[in-house]
Amino acid sequence: MDVKVTELVIFCILFALVSVLGFVASRWRRPETMEHLDEWGLGGRNFGGWITWFLLGGDLYTAYTFVAVPALMYGAGALGFYALPYTVVLYPIVLLPLVRLWSVSHVHGFVTPADFVRARFGSSTLALLVAITGFIATMPYIALQLVGIEAVLKAMGVEGKWPITIAFLILAIYTYNSGLRAPALIAFVKDTLIYLTVIVAVIVIPAKLGGWDAIFSAAGAKFSAPAAQAAGSGLLLNANNQLNYITLAFGSALALFLYPHSLTGVLAARSRDTVKRNMAALPAYSFVLGLLALLGLMAIAAKIVPVGADPAAGMAGDRNTVVPLLFDWAFPSWFTGIAHAAVGIGALVPAAVMSIAAANLFTRNIYTEYIRPSASPAEEARVSKLASLAVKFVAVILVLGLDTQYSIDLQLIGGVIILQTLPAVALGVFTRWFHKWGLVAGWAVGMAAGFWMLWTIPNPATKREHFGGSAFKLSELGLDTKWTIYTGFLAVTLNLIVAVLVTWGLRAGKVPDGVDLTKPSDYTAEQGDPKVHDIPELVGDGKTSST
Repeated sequence: MDVKVTELVIFCILFALVSVLGFVASRWRRPETMEHLDEWGLGGRNFGGWITWFLLGGDLYTAYTFVAVPALMYGAGALGFYALPYTVVLYPIVLLPLVRLWSVSHVHGFVTPADFVRARFGSSTLALLVAITGFIATMPYIALQLVGIEAVLKAMGVEGKWPITIAFLILAIYTYNSGLRAPALIAFVKDTLIYLTVIVAVIVIPAKLGGWDAIFSAAGAKFSAPAAQAAGSGLLLNANNQLNYITLAFGSALALFLYPHSLTGVLAARSRDTVKRNMAALPAYSFVLGLLALLGLMAIAAKIVPVGADPAAGMAGDRNTVVPLLFDWAFPSWFTGIAHAAVGIGALVPAAVMSIAAANLFTRNIYTEYIRPSASPAEEARVSKLASLAVKFVAVILVLGLDTQYSIDLQLIGGVIILQTLPAVALGVFTRWFHKWGLVAGWAVGMAAGFWMLWTIPNPATKREHFGGSAFKLSELGLDTKWTIYTGFLAVTLNLIVAVLVTWGLRAGKVPDGVDLTKPSDYTAEQGDPKVHDIPELVGDGKTSST
C-alpha cells in the first residue's frame, strides 16, 4: 500500500501539536513542587467539572474503543452493540461507590484503590493482591492504545513498528515531565477532534451510501450468509448469545471503574459534587459511541476490506483497520488526516493516565510498602515517574513482540481479572463485613475459575484453541444448552460466593480480622476537610501488624 502523504502530514502536524501541549502542561496550574504524588499523579486533586469530564471521557473512551467497537460490529453484528448499554448503565451503578471512595481518599490521601483496601481491611496482603491485579490488567490495555495508532498508520500506508515506538517515546517524555496534567490538557483537543469526526461521518457517509436503509440492507445480507449464521453473527442476537450479551454488558460496567486509571481520574476531581456531575454528564459519550459503532455497518455497505484480508484464502485481516479505511474511502485526504489524528491522539490520553495509575500502584503498594517504608513524598514521586517510563516500555515490547490478536486476548484477560477486585474495592466502600481472608480466598477462586474458563474457549477464526474469547459455553459445566455467558461475570459471582462462605466460617470461629483505619465520617467528607498524608500504618513502617 502506498503512503498517503497528505493524510500523514496532517496527522503528524496534529500529533506534534498535542505533544507540545503535553510539555506545556507542566506549567499549567503549576504548584510549588511537582515532587509529590498528589501533584504529579493526581494533578493536585483540584480538577473542576469540565476538566474532569474531558479527562474521564478521554480516559474511558480510548482509541482502541473507537476502532474495536466498529470492528466488532463489522465482524459480529449486534453483539458489538454491547458497548452501548454497558456505558449507559455504568454511571448509575458506580455513582455512589465512587463518591464515597473519593471522600475517604480525600481525607486520608489515598492515591490508589489498593491504598484504600490496605486501610479499610487492615491487610497488606489483600492490598498487594489488588495492586498486582490492577497493574497486570492495565498493562495490555496500554499496549492496545498502540494497536489503535498502528491501525491508523496501516490505513495511511505506513508499515512497521518504528512510528508507534517514536509516538510512545514522546508520550513517555512529556508524561514524565507533566504527570496527569498532560493528558488532562490534551483531552480537550482529543475530544474536540473525535466529536468533529463523528458528526461529519454520520452525515457524509450515509449520504454517499444511499441512506441508512441501504446500510442496514447490506449488513443484513452479509450476516444472513450461512457462515455468519454458523458463527452466531447477525443484525439481531440469537437465542444462544443473548445471555452472553447481557452479562457481558453488565460485567463490563462493573469492571470499568475498577481499573486503576479510571479511579485516578476520579480521585483527581476537586470535590464530591464534581464526581456527581460527571457521572450525570458522561453518558453523552455513550451517544457518540453508539454512532461510532454504526461505522462498522457503514464499512460493510462500503465494501471495505481490512488490511491483510484475503477472502479467497479465508484470511480475515486486521479488522481494526476498517474504520480508518472507511474514512479514507469517504473523505477527502485533508479531512481523513484529521479523522486519523483524532483516533491517534485518542490513544495518548488513556495511555498516559494508565501508565501513571500503574506507576502509582507500584510506588505506593509495592515500593513504599515493602522496599522503602521511609520513602519521602518526593522520593515516591521520583519512583512513580521512573515506573511510568518502565510501564510504557513494557507496553511497546508487548506490541513489538506479540501479534495484535494476542494483545487483544491479553486485554480480554485483563477485563476478567480486574473484576476480581470488586468485593474488596467497590463493596468495601459500603461494608466492612467481609473478613480479609474471605476476600483473599474469593479473589483466588475467582481468578482461577476465570483463567480456566478462558483457557477452554477456542477461536476458530484465528485458529486458537485457548483464550479465544470471553463467551463461556455453559455446556462445559454439564448443562444441556447452547447458551454462553461472560466469563468475567461467572468468575466474580464465584468470587463473591466464596468470600461470603469463608467470611461466615471465620466470623463463626472468631478468627482475628484486620483493623479498619477509616471511620464513617470519612465517607461523607466534603472539600476542605484536612488530608492526612503518609499515614504510618499505610506505608508499612513496622509500627503496626499487617498480614
